[in-house]
Amino acid sequence: MIDMLVRLYDLPESGPIYDKVAASGVILRRPGAYEKHLVENFVRGHFSPKWVSEVAVAFARQPVACFIATKDKEILGFACYETTAKGYFGPTGVAESARGLGLGKALLLKALEAQREAGYAYAFIGGVGPKEFYAKAVGAVEIPGSDPGIYVDILPEPEAQFNS
Repeated sequence: MIDMLVRLYDLPESGPIYDKVAASGVILRRPGAYEKHLVENFVRGHFSPKWVSEVAVAFARQPVACFIATKDKEILGFACYETTAKGYFGPTGVAESARGLGLGKALLLKALEAQREAGYAYAFIGGVGPKEFYAKAVGAVEIPGSDPGIYVDILPEPEAQFNS
């Protein structure tokens, strides 16, 4: 899976996107350190165990390098940055029940804006799945020769070790 590059100095206007999700009752915010276990449980329940490890890294940073989307005190999605490596965006995900509301793009922009505010001009999106989404949402471009990038010799999950 290829990596992509985003020009942080050329991000699209985020205000209308944030207004749209807020109008649907969704709050976009950084979680507090006291919510680490709750975000990890959300990620564990909806996504990859490897992403739980990356969320733990996001919570080790100050400020917390993660944003969440909540509605009625329920987590609907998350986006982290600077977990795999400096300057990297991800992991990120939205619960299946909340997809199509614009939360993925809103969370993406929150995290990328935080990277820009930290002084980065560019951000990397590593091991991209939905290339078209990132290209359309923030003008991300593929980095030639970046597959597998830094994701080499990844250890398998314990179940995979015993089933092979």
